[in-house]
Amino acid sequence: MRSMIYEIQCFKVGESDVPGPEVYWQQNWNTWETLYFTIVLIRGAGKTILINTGPPADLTRLNRFWVAGYGDPRGAMRRSPHEAPENVLRAAGVEPTRVDYVLLTPLQAYATANVHLFPKATICISRRGWIEDFHAPVWPMPVPRDLRIPNDVLVYLETKAWERVHLLEDDEQILPGIRARWVGTHHRSTMAFLVDTAAGVVAISDCFFKYPNFEHNIPLGLQEGGIEECLRSYELIRRSANLIVPLYEPEVFKRHTGGRIS
Repeated sequence: MRSMIYEIQCFKVGESDVPGPEVYWQQNWNTWETLYFTIVLIRGAGKTILINTGPPADLTRLNRFWVAGYGDPRGAMRRSPHEAPENVLRAAGVEPTRVDYVLLTPLQAYATANVHLFPKATICISRRGWIEDFHAPVWPMPVPRDLRIPNDVLVYLETKAWERVHLLEDDEQILPGIRARWVGTHHRSTMAFLVDTAAGVVAISDCFFKYPNFEHNIPLGLQEGGIEECLRSYELIRRSANLIVPLYEPEVFKRHTGGRIS
């Protein structure tokens, strides 16, 4: 089947600061790095696809956990009202009810909390991550269960939305021109979504937080998979894509005006 060409637009839906070694393995010990939490809109071939759904409307529980972990209020997520996912999508001319697919990476509340806003979408989740990151972890997870998939979202996924949940294999074509590859590294549910565009194949993932992770082969600091898994994932993406979109990188909006890749 002939591949399709898609347009991509990134939207910031929150930000926080994290210690440097969380981004760059064993580096930048005395610095803090700003992360942008991004959702990605993909349009083409008559389909509207969204990568991630943004953080919870109420950030209290998430921020309490993050600030306690960092021991510093800089770790709290900050979000302006216009950055609510439904607001940025409507500003782009997209009603949540018109979204056909929601692709999740990773299973963390800042990505999963608003799945319920998209009542007609097929919800794509890593099968491996669904098991190892949530339902049957092989070791204790550092993030509480409700900050991976909030309780109300879990009930929604397992009841009202279950017929629309699609568990992805480690290598699967979602649509012509959109492929999912399991890459792990950050979380067991971390995927790279490879999207055909006029600019080439774009890899969108959280296995790298910022461009230097990938461009200078600096392993991710906050990872569950180990350095070998991380660097293997980067090599896979180098073989598969022309451009990358790190899902927490402010520089995306400088390299691509308006967050657009087309």
